[in-house]
Amino acid sequence: MLRYLYADQLQGHPHLAKTMFRDRADQFKTRLNWAVQVDDQGEERDCYDALNPLYVIWQEADGSHGGSMRLLPTTGPVMVNDHFGQLIQGPIVSPLIWECTRFCLKRGVGPHVAAALMLGGGEIMQGFGVKHFVGVFDARMVRIYRMIGSSPEVLGSEGEGRAQISVGLWHFSSEAQAQVSARAGITPEQSRFWFNAAMGGLRYHRWSKSA
Repeated sequence: MLRYLYADQLQGHPHLAKTMFRDRADQFKTRLNWAVQVDDQGEERDCYDALNPLYVIWQEADGSHGGSMRLLPTTGPVMVNDHFGQLIQGPIVSPLIWECTRFCLKRGVGPHVAAALMLGGGEIMQGFGVKHFVGVFDARMVRIYRMIGSSPEVLGSEGEGRAQISVGLWHFSSEAQAQVSARAGITPEQSRFWFNAAMGGLRYHRWSKSA
């Protein structure tokens, strides 16, 4: 099932949180060899996890993490502006654009998990009035995005082949929702139920007072 949790809510879901950060370490440090920090518990976190981001998480039947992504509004500190400004023309700052980072899939999960996360991203857009997600991705993700029917508009790239990284901008149309929903094997009604159950019908986010 899809879960929507802010960082300050993770303490109420310790097993889900622990397996998420460990799967992040496995993906970004072990498999991709990124320069990320892994603590002595085998968990990967960075400074953006301290900003109370909103996580979209696919929870497996046993309560563990199957996949996740992290969202923050571009009205505050975000990775694309802080570290990848050379790929874009000026900083991206808008209450209608949120950054999506740490798109993580547990080792061995099926393609439905990536599609479910994209479906969850669509719920965030519709529920909070967000028009676009922006994010940095590497070459391996191009095939995954194309496969699940959610390819971004590329704003800028650097590098070649497997080493290429890009900044992309996502919009979620009704056509994309239908395609991603079918790929995930989740009806739009079920997806909306999970979102409303988590968010309680709220249409504001928890950075509103500081944004």
